Amino acid sequence: MLSARQPVICSIGTTHPWNVAGLTLDVLVLHELGGRSVSIIAGVSAQGPDGVVARTPVPGQTIAAQFAALRQAQIDAFRVGALVAPESVRSVGAGLERAYGVPVVCDPVIASSDGGILADEATVKALRERLLPRCDVVTPNLEEARILLGSEIVIDDVAGMDRAARALGELGARAVLLKGGHLADRAVDVLYNDGRTTIFEDIRVAGEMRGTGDVLAAVIAFELARSTPLTEAVRRARVVVRDKIANARRFAHMRVAY
Repeated sequence: MLSARQPVICSIGTTHPWNVAGLTLDVLVLHELGGRSVSIIAGVSAQGPDGVVARTPVPGQTIAAQFAALRQAQIDAFRVGALVAPESVRSVGAGLERAYGVPVVCDPVIASSDGGILADEATVKALRERLLPRCDVVTPNLEEARILLGSEIVIDDVAGMDRAARALGELGARAVLLKGGHLADRAVDVLYNDGRTTIFEDIRVAGEMRGTGDVLAAVIAFELARSTPLTEAVRRARVVVRDKIANARRFAHMRVAY
């Protein structure tokens, strides 16, 4: 029997056939943490060594039906990943609006680590207008931040990250965690929340791993589901990600968490 205290986290996003990112990676992460995972499939992708070769959105009415099917799940937090069509974004935004009061963590995946675009210009516009205002925290990397802001903003140091995080906050998200994993030789993330900036900085862990953004967002969602304050949730998530990178295993052409 499931413990009454076991947090339930709903992952919304797109499948990855290798299960090294997206919805299925969330299931592995949340199970390891002790959470209960439920899912809403908003898209199906075909991607791998040759990049994204196909992406198909799930119809909006099917996304709405999945939200309805989970009414009795008593969801404690949502984790939103890659959405591949404007209709998907609108349907997810509508479903989240009806779940008012439940924390929402959004990792706005626009391009795949394997190579290839998952969100076109119209989808990015929908993310900006219909999803970000529904989010408690959004976790873009530097390139995703540039695309979401739709500007030539320069983000090449911590001060630039702070400016970008504040600008993203003006789009409606309650908090922004801007990931600087590709910035210089240190791992720097900037959290903008409630008018305040918190900088997280560590020596970079050697090596790379697929799905780092997914793991980070899933752990944050898990912690928010347990009522952990956001700054502490981010700190704990960064610890988990650093441990996964340090202990990543080889699978085909990739280093992966599981």
